[in-house]
Amino acid sequence: MSKLSPLERRSALTLACVISLRLFGLFLIMPVFSLYAQHMPDATPWLIGLALGVYGLGQVLLQIPLGLLSDRIGRKPAITLGLLVFAVGGLVAAMSHNLLGIVMGRALQGMGAVAGAGTALAADLTRHENRSKVMGIIGVSIGVAFLLALILGPPLEAVAGLSGLFAATSILALAALVLLWLIVPTPERPSAPAAATWGSVLSMLRDGRMLVLNGSVFFLHLLLTASFVGLPLLLAHRLHLPVNRHWELYLPVMVIAAFVMGACLHRMRELAQSLRLVAVCVVATGLGLLGFGLSGDHVAVLGVAAAVFFSAFNLLEAALPSLVSQLAPGPMRGAAMGAYSTSQFLGAFVGGAVGGIALGRLGVDGVFLCAAALTLVWLPLVWLGARRIESHSTAMEAAAAARSA
Repeated sequence: MSKLSPLERRSALTLACVISLRLFGLFLIMPVFSLYAQHMPDATPWLIGLALGVYGLGQVLLQIPLGLLSDRIGRKPAITLGLLVFAVGGLVAAMSHNLLGIVMGRALQGMGAVAGAGTALAADLTRHENRSKVMGIIGVSIGVAFLLALILGPPLEAVAGLSGLFAATSILALAALVLLWLIVPTPERPSAPAAATWGSVLSMLRDGRMLVLNGSVFFLHLLLTASFVGLPLLLAHRLHLPVNRHWELYLPVMVIAAFVMGACLHRMRELAQSLRLVAVCVVATGLGLLGFGLSGDHVAVLGVAAAVFFSAFNLLEAALPSLVSQLAPGPMRGAAMGAYSTSQFLGAFVGGAVGGIALGRLGVDGVFLCAAALTLVWLPLVWLGARRIESHSTAMEAAAAARSA
């Protein structure tokens, strides 16, 4: 893998800041929202769940349209539109004094679905051989944003209240907007961009190779969300670790995961290597979840399981979008990344539902064992898909060689 050029380094670092600032604002709400919402006048379990989940619904519905829009009008204008809608949603939620108003604000935040366009912009600004490294930098920044939010969310809520946290999400979105236009490079637009139609987009999405990658990110975020249904309970009830000390597990685990990513990035140089790494990470994800379920009150076992799980998660977060950007047709890259992000948020929604059902019927350990069992469905998908992608690439190379001859 070649070194990042100055432009690629600048693109990676500034886009990582833009994406992580927005996500940091979202993550700040997670460790405190349910506790605070219980005391609101119209609080019901259904409304509390809706307030948390309606954001993902907006993401699922609008990732592909905004990705497609970014192919037509440019990445930065589409991302700008999404960030502005997101900021308005944060202000609506901040000014609301009941859960219904917060639901409306969160729905608006979800409509600012810029993940696909942002990832496509990163792909536009990097060379093929360095795309995985750039995605890795962005993935690490998201992990850091998540960790910082877990640490800072409870004390900030104590100072500013939940409305202050929602206002902070809007401020962070506007700060990301400033970074986007002042620092992030602007890619060259094609001289005659292809007019991607909904028919061509649907044809692309029916491609077996894209189905494998979108299915993989669906399973990845399903398992991540399901695991976070049980993991805080495991830390608090079995290990007696209060919420404001959960970072004591997450910090060393994420540091280990970052080192593992750095050591493995060079294996993403070629398509075949990336696909083999994806299959290994699926197995590691299942083993990590199994370790969670069987850890009991053994802190060391839990720590090892967490290191394996989050190392695999971070590597997949880097490898999968890179593979999508490589295999998607250039004029429809934004739409492809939008479909990828849609699958990601749909997986998160389903994972929350699966985790909640498993928790109610099987207990905390059952959440992890159920999630681990789902990797047995995911692994054959990856294995067969990898063979299809490799055979397609071989056929394309043979056709290109025949044409040159």
